[in-house]
Amino acid sequence: MENQHVIAFYNLENLFDTVDDPHILDDDFTKKGFKKWKNKRYLAKTRKLAKAISKIGEDDGLAPPVLVGVAEIENKRVVERLLGEDALKNLDYGYVHYDSPDERGIDTALFYRKDNFEVLSSETIPLLINSLNGERDFTRDILYVHGKLNGEALHIFVNHWPSRRDGAKLTAYKRIAAAHTIIEKLEQIRQVEGEPNVLVMGDFNDDPNSDSIKTLMKTGWFINPMEKLLSPDLGSANYKGKWSLFDQIIVSHSFLNHEPNTHSFSKAKIFAPHFLKEWKGKYKGTPFRTFGGKRYLGGYSDHFPVYLVLKKN
Repeated sequence: MENQHVIAFYNLENLFDTVDDPHILDDDFTKKGFKKWKNKRYLAKTRKLAKAISKIGEDDGLAPPVLVGVAEIENKRVVERLLGEDALKNLDYGYVHYDSPDERGIDTALFYRKDNFEVLSSETIPLLINSLNGERDFTRDILYVHGKLNGEALHIFVNHWPSRRDGAKLTAYKRIAAAHTIIEKLEQIRQVEGEPNVLVMGDFNDDPNSDSIKTLMKTGWFINPMEKLLSPDLGSANYKGKWSLFDQIIVSHSFLNHEPNTHSFSKAKIFAPHFLKEWKGKYKGTPFRTFGGKRYLGGYSDHFPVYLVLKKN
């Protein structure tokens, strides 16, 4: 199926190296830290994540993803380690990554198959918000990449929006601000391109029906193919027995056309094969994570990847 292409997003659950960086709060992920993060554990995680990424789309008989947005990576070193693993090294992925001001040092990145995608430009868009105490909240920047997918112009936003740690309602304003930040950038792009092809992907820390996602949808520019994937029995993450779908890929209406040499939306899925799940016990069927609190479990991530398929017309 050469004319079908997989686009994925995956929160990698704290992909840190073992080196102590004095400029960020990464002490837990060092040999002597809270998580006892040793080389053996780090390398096991990159090997497992590489396997998972390489198999996204396999159920549909498709090649590994042409684009993969990721969240919770520490730096370029971990990206290069991950892309150098056996499962990925022959797929010729390039990547776009910038260090963000997040105090824990976790960033987003975009991986792309060089045969399918050409980067024209990229930048980070700062998310300028304050915490509840009025001080600047140094959270993840939004990664913006402008490029060509199989020759067609595409604008990609990779997100990891502020967490709900202090309560979903109390922190909702931060994620709504993130939505407005994307809208402002897109208004500039639309002045030049009219109806651009846009993918907004990420861990939004909000479900499809949350106010922040609705803020994007109210523009009338998007469809959210992930909206119908959330159910009481499945999502992309599970907290205290309740499924959420914080991981989403939202697409512009332009992907509903069928003109020659354009891409059109085909399907959207959560990638949740058996090997990415807990196999037994009370957490059976939920993501097989690396840690449960401080207990090392040796899994992949506390999120399932999500993906969609675009068909080249």
